Amino acid sequence: MKLPKINILDEKDKKLRSISQEVKFPLSKEDKQNINDMITYLKMSQIPEYEEKYQLRAGMGLAYIQIGIPKRVFVIVEELEDNSFKEYIIINPKIISHSEEMIYVGEGEGCLSINREVEGIVPRYARVTIEAQDMDGNPFKIRVREDIAIAFQHEIDHLNGILFIDHIDPQNPYKNANKYREI
Repeated sequence: MKLPKINILDEKDKKLRSISQEVKFPLSKEDKQNINDMITYLKMSQIPEYEEKYQLRAGMGLAYIQIGIPKRVFVIVEELEDNSFKEYIIINPKIISHSEEMIYVGEGEGCLSINREVEGIVPRYARVTIEAQDMDGNPFKIRVREDIAIAFQHEIDHLNGILFIDHIDPQNPYKNANKYREI
């Protein structure tokens, strides 16, 4: 596999705070290439040999805005037990329902745009249902749970100019941890 040339913006970049625009179809060749490059990058970041060779931080999701493009697109690459990957390409997402139950990542959320350790919990819905479009513009609904639900909410936040650190109370990073389920 060849590492794609993508530049992931750092949290200091003001572009990350912009609200991404709806995507118009059909997708351009450039958009399709960017989506494929993001997927390849995420896969490589989760494969130890490439992670080491290219000094990558493991990541499972990337929003288009993180590569400087303010369009409502994100990808998630989930490594499965058999070392294969499940890819999610999500365009123009909207959360249409969510669980009442809230969860958080015990070791803390991470982000490829935030190159530092961040202490604290980020409350997220345990399950979400999303309406979105695929690469051909076809609408679909998907219901995700647990860690994938967290990843979807994290990436949708990016599309709205929100970083996960915005959800952490700086005075009390573990505030209300007892109200949520740790995963």
